[in-house]
Amino acid sequence: MNERTVNILGFPFINGTREGFVQHELKPKIMKQEKAFIVTANPEIVELAIGNEEYRKTVESADYIVPDGIGIIVASKMQKTPLAERITGFEVMQDLMTLADKQGLNVYMLGAQEHVVARAANQVKEQYPNLNLVGYHHGFFDINDQAFAESVAKLQPDLIFVATGAPRQEKWISLHADTFDKGIFMGVGGCFDVLAGEVKGAPDLWKKYHVEWLYRLIRQPSRWKRMLVIPRFLLRVAKNRASDS
Repeated sequence: MNERTVNILGFPFINGTREGFVQHELKPKIMKQEKAFIVTANPEIVELAIGNEEYRKTVESADYIVPDGIGIIVASKMQKTPLAERITGFEVMQDLMTLADKQGLNVYMLGAQEHVVARAANQVKEQYPNLNLVGYHHGFFDINDQAFAESVAKLQPDLIFVATGAPRQEKWISLHADTFDKGIFMGVGGCFDVLAGEVKGAPDLWKKYHVEWLYRLIRQPSRWKRMLVIPRFLLRVAKNRASDS
């Protein structure tokens, strides 16, 4: 671990601001036409990786693991190694699309239901008219389909957003990134649903106090089982800290 990362349960989370990450880490790679794999990790993804060795290796293969989830920030404080700030996948995606709009970059959107990704793509074209949306595809495909990956790679995207949910999105990136000549690859979970207006994003006040999870739970009560992951994750962090001291 170095000062640019904070290790939480064996995973090195980048330690810095969102603006710094996008401008000083990602933008230079894009301009040099290099590749990077970003995992936007919350407690659910960490717990999933701990329980699945194959997925753990996939997450560990990422160039960047960003702290997406207030539970990760709480964990860093419990360890007395506080992260600078929470960096959400949705906001990084928006920042990258803003950059794409300014630079005329190629963007590909992969995931969600067919009508959702189509609607999200239309929103992107309206909001960022100068980026080049080279294509989009729904999330119902065989992740081992090399021919499909090659068809996407031929479009020469600079940004590839994959919204098929964990662990599927990270597995697809890990399997096929080598097929591409360049590109920033990022799993973005349910972000296309928000872009398409299928799911309402949390108001700014809820974001300010880091309680988007509560807002989503109120609007989608069926999420309560997923929320149980957070206390389990924090308990694991507490036990890990106790064993290290």
